[in-house]
Amino acid sequence: MGEPKKLDLHSLNITRQQKEKLRKLFPEVFTEDRIDFDRLKQTLGESIDTGKERYSMTWPGKSECFKLIQSPSIGTLKPARDESVNYDITENLFIEGDNLQVLKLLQKSYYSKIKMIYIDPPYNTGNDFIYPDDFKENLSTYLQYTRQVDAEGRKFSTNTDTEGRFHSKWLNMMYPRLFLAKNLLRDDGVIFISIDDNEVCNLRKICDEIFGEENFVAVFPWRKRTAKSDVPYGVSQDYEWIISFAKTESFNANIKSNTRKYYESPDLPNRPWRIHEMTTHRTAIERPNSNFTIINPKNGKEYPANKNAVWRVTKESFKKFYKEKRIVFPGDYDFLNISKPVLRYFKDEDKAKSGNSFGYTSVSTNLPKNVGMTQDGTKETSILFGSKIFYFPKPVNLIKYFIQMSTTIDKDALILDFFAGSATTAHAVLDLNKEDGGNRKFIMVQLPEKCDEKSEAYKAGFKAIADIGKDRIRRVIAKIKKENSQSLFQNQLDLGFKSFKLDSSNFKIWNTEGISPEQEALEKQLELHINHINPDSSQEDILFEILLKAGYQLSGEIKQIELAGKNVYSVNEGAMLICLENELTKEVIKAMADRKPGRVICLDQGFANNDQLKTNAMQIMKSKGIDDFRTV
Repeated sequence: MGEPKKLDLHSLNITRQQKEKLRKLFPEVFTEDRIDFDRLKQTLGESIDTGKERYSMTWPGKSECFKLIQSPSIGTLKPARDESVNYDITENLFIEGDNLQVLKLLQKSYYSKIKMIYIDPPYNTGNDFIYPDDFKENLSTYLQYTRQVDAEGRKFSTNTDTEGRFHSKWLNMMYPRLFLAKNLLRDDGVIFISIDDNEVCNLRKICDEIFGEENFVAVFPWRKRTAKSDVPYGVSQDYEWIISFAKTESFNANIKSNTRKYYESPDLPNRPWRIHEMTTHRTAIERPNSNFTIINPKNGKEYPANKNAVWRVTKESFKKFYKEKRIVFPGDYDFLNISKPVLRYFKDEDKAKSGNSFGYTSVSTNLPKNVGMTQDGTKETSILFGSKIFYFPKPVNLIKYFIQMSTTIDKDALILDFFAGSATTAHAVLDLNKEDGGNRKFIMVQLPEKCDEKSEAYKAGFKAIADIGKDRIRRVIAKIKKENSQSLFQNQLDLGFKSFKLDSSNFKIWNTEGISPEQEALEKQLELHINHINPDSSQEDILFEILLKAGYQLSGEIKQIELAGKNVYSVNEGAMLICLENELTKEVIKAMADRKPGRVICLDQGFANNDQLKTNAMQIMKSKGIDDFRTV
């Protein structure tokens, strides 16, 4: 029967994933799992550009970005119950760690699951914290720079404009993160990115490359402040920009509309209708067939066309529309105050045409005034915390507006922010759910960047920015509970979050890179492979790493059950069973198989070198139709 399959403890293999996409489109260009580029050129013909000069966006280090994207993460996310709220029932997540590593770890579990991403990354003003520009960076260097220093003790801090690679460092930081983020978006998903004038052009160009120019949605100008007088060149830069790209053409932004009014009249029972202007912005020269005089058949009154704004109908289509009762004249109804003919549209037809989006309207890049400015964001956090502990947060209403336009119809959507800061996005999700009864969930990711020891936040007891974000969510939850203490509606809201921290794997993973062929080095690796579980890891730590590496969401339902005297975790109503016991028995193997889950995972050391038990386990699983039996 052979050995059970081993669970892959690496993050999603991006290279393999990209190759599989190409294989689906062009299977003929593959030879023994390698791409034949000459055959690909033949397949695509003139679409292939083989010239040396071409339009492209490039910078020092770009080629290394792809190596960084392709290198897997072997870290894990360890749960922190004591920092969480309603840990056992919530589906919201707060993850503390380098967002590049976290995005890699989320690939298997959240691939194509996110409806909307909002991020407010460093603007590259010369004062922003920029992640280390080191393409050998991995989990060990992350653990190093969470202390804000490198191996030589130099502080990781700002990216100053006096450095020769000022823009390149920022692009090298952003590109792989946006590339991985795109994978997480649903086909109807969308990303919104806040930025100022420093990198807006570069950001637009790399988004064109990653998401495709055809998926550009809009640039939303956001007024962050009122004009200042003492400014460079005498021009106050009062606006920032929110760049938006869709994953595919399936995304559609809309907002609930209260402007469309329907009428009911005795001549059209049970068929509500609305009216619409019958003139266009076209001239008589542009549409000569619509330049005519409409005559009311009931009283002979004439309505000549305006040569600069002719009718929407022609002479022939007017007759058809009138017969179908789609033309309304002045005087037809006492409750209508109109001076010229208008078109009539029926509610049932509006519903049929718009489907689920009925009652909604398209949005404008002209943001409503109530989205607020920076001073509103500062005021909100100051009221919550009782002091000014976070500078320049985005106002809640701004992010709430973008969540609304993306999820008004899909109120169960998943929202991601991997530059979480003070967790304004989580605040916006909780507030919006409270207002419209939605069930949206959030995933916040924030580097444990240290607070300045001279800052109000540090004096208030916050050692890192991530601590501010988590505490803000707790305070918002407490506020919602207090304001809705008498409401049964409160019980339907998800008022909690699970806290996780990026850390090294609970398993000592076999690593062939840089291993010396000398016997001592090989013996050390073999020893790690035999005793491969970190003795400091709890069962819960191991459980969540298995969930992550097996492609299950961290918010899924988990129940601990007892089978044949052993503890077993049932995931998503028995879709997967996980047994982390160090001493497995034939009875527990049979009990798990009898439940016929889709997948079973056990610790390899649970078989205690009992090859016969392992063979029997595989046979038992096979007999019950369970093909996915793995060990770790």
